[in-house]
Amino acid sequence: MNNFLYSFLITTIAGLSTLIGVIFIFIKVKNINRFLSISLSFSSIVMILISIFDLIPDSFFYLFLKYKFLGIIISFISFIIGIILIKFSNKILKKLEEKGSSLYKLGIISAIVLMLHNIPEGIITFLTSGTDKRLGIKIAIAIILHNIPEGICIAVPIYYSTHSVSRAVRSTLISGLSEPFGALLAYLFLYKYITTDILSIILIIVAGIMISLAINEILKESLKYSDKHNKYIYTGFLIGIIFFIISMIFT
Repeated sequence: MNNFLYSFLITTIAGLSTLIGVIFIFIKVKNINRFLSISLSFSSIVMILISIFDLIPDSFFYLFLKYKFLGIIISFISFIIGIILIKFSNKILKKLEEKGSSLYKLGIISAIVLMLHNIPEGIITFLTSGTDKRLGIKIAIAIILHNIPEGICIAVPIYYSTHSVSRAVRSTLISGLSEPFGALLAYLFLYKYITTDILSIILIIVAGIMISLAINEILKESLKYSDKHNKYIYTGFLIGIIFFIISMIFT
């Protein structure tokens, strides 16, 4: 197997792992509100933790070491751009609330945001696998572990707002396919031109998008389905933190 096929296969497997999250729409639950609140809060805390401990640190310290104080400014502006982008996209997608529920809108926004997240992930996995197979596999495993809750974040809201398995699966699949799409971009156009600077900026922008989405959209939606003591939300947070810690240990 040549280098391109190997790197593309690793990236595709990592991307399609998002579909594992679809399994949760087939689980029969007695209390739908509890399930939605726990799954949404689980997704929100995982997205926040991925941003804070995965996307931001490496990118920030790279920019800081290379550009010093200017690197801090670049990182800050990139993060703010991410927040502005999600607010802008939220205004555009408000029309979806007229056609369906806020839960459906949340699923669509999550799919779009995670596609933006997955494209640079695909680029990184592809380029890394092509130069260091061992490191590429390690990165792919890390991506697989956090793609599962991302799949939940897309599939669960869309399914429970539309009761359509095909829509939930299709939206989750499209998000997962954005990683091999990123690999193709890297191979066809970016291989010679993509720089660590650009990737670092993109990842910080995505972190801003994900944190804003998690707090202002996913967590807010989770509150609608929680009990008055927010036990469901705390349960989702706890499961998400444990999941993230385990994924960090094994990667």
